[in-house]
Amino acid sequence: QVSLVESGGGLVQTGGSLRLSCAASGRTFSTYMGWFRQAPGKERELLAAITWRSGSTYYADSVKGRFTISRDSAENTVYLQMNSLKPEDTAVYYCATRLYSGSYYYARDYNYWGQGTQVTVSS
Repeated sequence: QVSLVESGGGLVQTGGSLRLSCAASGRTFSTYMGWFRQAPGKERELLAAITWRSGSTYYADSVKGRFTISRDSAENTVYLQMNSLKPEDTAVYYCATRLYSGSYYYARDYNYWGQGTQVTVSS
């Protein structure tokens, strides 16, 4: 069993920054950690992913150059630094973990999820 707790969401103006945190506890030898978001009426989409072991990263085109995913293995915590935020970034943001190797692009690929944190970007 893995528990994931996100924090760091909130209200920010266009162009601002936020840093989300995802603290993992329990069985923490997972392979991938991912950050997703879901806006009302839209599917949950992967924004960024990182491997625990090597720190290799993946970014969706929509956030490449603006968002940075990182991990602190000692603290079992993954971060998402979000810069140059836009109103279209408004959504509930989730972290998730995939225990084993394989596809990590889709929500169905992940085994455990956090409760989500709201990010609202005002124009």
